[in-house]
Parts: sequence; structure tokens; C-alpha cells
Amino acid sequence: MTELKTMPNIGIELARKLTSVGIGDAETLLAVGAIEAYARLKDAYPQVCTVHLYALEGAVRNVAMQDLPQEIRGRLQAAAQVLK
Repeated sequence: MTELKTMPNIGIELARKLTSVGIGDAETLLAVGAIEAYARLKDAYPQVCTVHLYALEGAVRNVAMQDLPQEIRGRLQAAAQVLK
């Protein structure tokens, strides 16, 4: 099992929150994907925002969230709107 904190964009606090919603390692995050992980976080922590979703997608893609292409950001924004 690989620690979440080794992934791009995942710090101590986000790793703690992910663990609290059943995503305790990098392999699990990769398996469930960014959108499902965000949905779980949103249920448990309503204050999470789209930036968290960008961070998760970047972690899954192994890139910094600011390097996500605009097309991907648009898809993520649409998904976040559905989950509000």
C-alpha cells in the first residue's frame, strides 16, 4: 500500500479526510477515481470545493493540479455541479 501523501496534491489534511471516507491508500484512490473520491468527501465534509476535485484528479493522473488541461477542468466542474 502506497501512502496517499506520496501522490501529487495530497497533503496531510486531505489524506486524513480521504482515509476517513474509506480511501486509505494511493491504490484505493486510483481504483475509485477522483470523482467518486470527491463525492465521498463532499458527503462527509460539505465545505470541500472544486479545488479538492482538481487536486484529486491531478493525484490520479500524477500531475500537479494546475497542469490539468482546461478540457479536464471543465469536465470536473460539470461533475462538481451535479454533486452540489
